[in-house]
Amino acid sequence: KMEAMEDDSLDVKDDHNHNYRASGSNKVRTYLSSQLSEISTVPQPVCATVPVGEAGTRQGKPWSGATGGSKLMDSDTGSESSEVSETDSTAPGAASEGKFALDSTSKFLLNAMAVEDYRKNHWPNLEKAVDRLTGKGIYVYKCVCQQHSELLYNDLTSKITGHLQQVSTHLQASPLENFIENFNVALTQYIASLQCIVPVFMYLNKFYIESKLNRDLREDLMKLFADHVAEKHVNTLMPLLIKARSMPFEVQPSTMASVVKGLYSLRPEWAQLAPDLFSGFIPQINPPAVESLLQDYAAHDQKLQMELSMNGFPRGDQSRKRASEDS
Repeated sequence: KMEAMEDDSLDVKDDHNHNYRASGSNKVRTYLSSQLSEISTVPQPVCATVPVGEAGTRQGKPWSGATGGSKLMDSDTGSESSEVSETDSTAPGAASEGKFALDSTSKFLLNAMAVEDYRKNHWPNLEKAVDRLTGKGIYVYKCVCQQHSELLYNDLTSKITGHLQQVSTHLQASPLENFIENFNVALTQYIASLQCIVPVFMYLNKFYIESKLNRDLREDLMKLFADHVAEKHVNTLMPLLIKARSMPFEVQPSTMASVVKGLYSLRPEWAQLAPDLFSGFIPQINPPAVESLLQDYAAHDQKLQMELSMNGFPRGDQSRKRASEDS
């Protein structure tokens, strides 16, 4: 190649800044283009398929990217290859950068697999569920427009009643020590499901239940829970709630509050079964205070304080108590 260039009288000059200047018009560009095309045809190593321990060796030839000190010898010219290897050797941390590239590639491949799994397996199922929820409203609208509102309402309540009967059966088999928690789970899950059911049957609610029955769909569905679940188990639930309240933290306070408030929202008259219990979670359950019963109120408070003290709840620091309160 060099002889061919000499025959063509190619003169390449180098200035003090190592900027090459050619006097052979376009022949230098032609020569360099041919060299670049030859280099581009050489198979390049793929980072993802090179193990970390074999990063410095490929097909028995030393690779300057692994050690940074060995020379990559070209079969045609040694000088050009040595210049490339010297440039590579001056880069600090070449080995660590190569390892970082391998680790980054592995993480990218794992992330790509996870995204592919999401696209193929997870999202299609979620998309179907969304389509079911968002697409059913049109069927409700058609049923209402074709005067099938009553039939649709009866089918809906019948379907939900069957589900609630199964829930009641499962609660019946629940052990007493877990009964409060299981009832709370059943109630909260049912309330959450209504947030999806009621919007789907919006047209039925607006043009049939509200306009003709003068009721509300959500209230009717909550009444179904009261009739088929809560009413059947309230006599079992009340003693357990009273006992749990007398033994602090036997049941989580949030669970106690959720169940008591839920029962009161289903049927406020159930508060009369345990006024002391409901008054701890529902404001203004008890009747207004009467002056003639002040002594009874004081006795009740003293009894409550004694019970709390016996259960390990101290009255607190009494040293800052005012002198007039001791008398």
